[in-house]
Amino acid sequence: MATDELVRTGATLSGLDNLDVPVRPRTPAAARIWRTAWPKVAALAVVLLAWQLLFLSGWKEPWVLPSPQAVFAELGRQIGTDELWDAVGRTLWRALYGFALSLVIGGAIGLAVARVKVLRAAIGSIITALQTLPSVAWVPMAILLFQLGEGTILFVVVLGAAPSIANGVIAGVDFIPPLWMRAGRNLGARGFALYRHIAGPASLPAIVAGLKQGWAFAWRSLMAAEIVGAADATGLGLQMTVYRDLNDSRGLYAVLIVILVIGLFVDTVFAFAERTMRTRRGLAEAE
Repeated sequence: MATDELVRTGATLSGLDNLDVPVRPRTPAAARIWRTAWPKVAALAVVLLAWQLLFLSGWKEPWVLPSPQAVFAELGRQIGTDELWDAVGRTLWRALYGFALSLVIGGAIGLAVARVKVLRAAIGSIITALQTLPSVAWVPMAILLFQLGEGTILFVVVLGAAPSIANGVIAGVDFIPPLWMRAGRNLGARGFALYRHIAGPASLPAIVAGLKQGWAFAWRSLMAAEIVGAADATGLGLQMTVYRDLNDSRGLYAVLIVILVIGLFVDTVFAFAERTMRTRRGLAEAE
């Protein structure tokens, strides 16, 4: 009997050992960077090839559609000047300031609407309607209210980004499992501690998604506002307008590339934050 029990115990322990999941060694940083970068590099190569073929086809005159070589040569020239960097700095300052203000306004409105039923019934659908309105549609009203200048740009950026952030906060609060909140209260979490340890982490994925979408709307709104509503000669959007008026297509496309690069960089930052959050929650394997 003792021998049989030992055999059964050994078989049980052996079965439990088979449940152990081997821990993969951490992927080197260079390999992780390459794995993330090569699809983007391949997509860029395809776009450049299509651009070059379109240029060689003679579909448009070179002064309208220049070659990639000419545009990147112009981009290299602009990088060596203070004009481009002043425009980049001014645009980024406007974007960050407008996004921060949108975060405060949208976050406060979203939290209030999510927690107060009367507010949700009153303005919940209005927030979604504001989010669907094209950003450029706000520019004429902004010019009427604030004239050409920083007030117009900030107004358009906030109205473009705040509704997305508010909807992200509302979705985050709505998807908090009630069981988690009850468990937190049973464990003694009250007031701020309940939101810090239970509600905050539970709603974070939806809020981050709302922030990402809010930044995308803020960036698009900023470009529209700078193109139409800027009063000074500083800013990437206004530079595009100047190059268009001068029929300088190479300069226009060079600035457009800078705008795309900045957008891709910010998207990469948000993607890294989302990946880190998913890994910590066990929703993705650590790299």
